[in-house]
Amino acid sequence: MTSDLSRPAGQPRIAVYSGTFDPVTLGHEDVARRAARLFDELIIAVAVAHHKKTRFSLAQRLEMVAEAAAGMPGTVRVLPFDGLIMDFCRTQGACAVVRGIRNLTDFDYEAQMGAMNRKLNPAVETVFLLPQAELQCISSTLVREIATLGGDVSQMVSAPVAGRLKPQPLQA
Repeated sequence: MTSDLSRPAGQPRIAVYSGTFDPVTLGHEDVARRAARLFDELIIAVAVAHHKKTRFSLAQRLEMVAEAAAGMPGTVRVLPFDGLIMDFCRTQGACAVVRGIRNLTDFDYEAQMGAMNRKLNPAVETVFLLPQAELQCISSTLVREIATLGGDVSQMVSAPVAGRLKPQPLQA
């Protein structure tokens, strides 16, 4: 079976952009917005993330991503997923998975993941998108760390996300 981003008439080209999004950053939003213009439908798949401790619950991450996706062009859906992304793509009828890459380290990892995903589901292409240059230094990990230390993350995440990252006062 070979992959092909074209689809029969009337069948939408669906792409999946997956991640933990803990939290969703302006870089994530940029990649998602651009992917939404390339495909008939974009599904932003928020990982359950059993393999790592997240700052935000799945419900909170889904809510933040949905807020970010609200103004995006085209059809954008936000869904949770668990398990292999290629299985999720199969159930959603996706022809592509979108990955954002910021640097060579990301590329090395994502190229290996893309090759493995192709073995699992050759019908799904991996599409790499670079965020705008000024957003390439942003990572969720750094955003969480800066926010925890009281730093200003307003140029890295949307205002609603920045508000959620503010330290909560201790309950007496």
